[in-house]
Amino acid sequence: MLPDGWQLTQDMDDFIAEAEDFLRSRAALHNTALTDIEKLRTRGRDARGAESIPVFGRLMSGGEVRAVFYCTPYGRLGLTPLSAEQAEGLAAHLAGLGHSPANVIADHDTATAFAEAWQRHTAAVPSPFWRTHLYRLGTPSPPRPHPERRARVASKEDHEQVVSWCREFCVAVEERPSIDAIDAGSWADTRFADKHFTFWETPDGTPVSMAGSTSMIGGMVRVDPVSTPARFRGRGYAGAVTVEVSSAALAAGATDVVLFADPGNPTSNALYQRIGYVHLADFTGYRFSSTAAPEDTRRGT
Repeated sequence: MLPDGWQLTQDMDDFIAEAEDFLRSRAALHNTALTDIEKLRTRGRDARGAESIPVFGRLMSGGEVRAVFYCTPYGRLGLTPLSAEQAEGLAAHLAGLGHSPANVIADHDTATAFAEAWQRHTAAVPSPFWRTHLYRLGTPSPPRPHPERRARVASKEDHEQVVSWCREFCVAVEERPSIDAIDAGSWADTRFADKHFTFWETPDGTPVSMAGSTSMIGGMVRVDPVSTPARFRGRGYAGAVTVEVSSAALAAGATDVVLFADPGNPTSNALYQRIGYVHLADFTGYRFSSTAAPEDTRRGT
């Protein structure tokens, strides 16, 4: 049995074997950790060498995993919920080992507690760069009035359309790293590359809205992004395609369907609640002054 306290490793298989049940036990709240760790697993080691291997940690108590963290090769530190005392202990532990995350993303209380503790231990000044509401789907409710239905899963032939609308979405939410990657022709390096997309079309076949979703992990699917060009807004298309993708996830066996919404956009928040999503938590990201990283840290991958 592992001793109590934080246990760090760069052995991804060992970490997943120990932490998987814990992560899946609250799949909605742990959705970013689940998708980020799965992406790290499937992509394997970075070609730049051992120094870029992710670092993983699990907080053990009584032989059970109580919390986890992961730090990507680009310095993004992801945390599951921690008490203020646990966040303090982790900050002290990481600082003592010489780790230097560029930023942290977690539920608001955890991220704030860690950022404050990290500043005390390293003098790195945290600055918030991302705030979001996390919603979990209850009972899907189609928007009223419901637009004429025609949903279609995007195919390879739709790639340019998907890329274009993802870029429009990134411009709207000021997601600069993704815009730069798309403009550089590095679609594979964006957080959208491994997602599945569905269009909502008018009866004549014109795409008017689009929703993406992650693959199912631990019974969880995250809807992201939802994009409707300005000229098509206000007609129920975004709600319709979101319900379509959400319902498809439930039909495929998902037990948790989640999405993030910008607190500064009351329209989208009201829409998601009308179609059955329930507010679950708030998440926050902080950058640290002493480091910088090029990774797309706007939201979970």
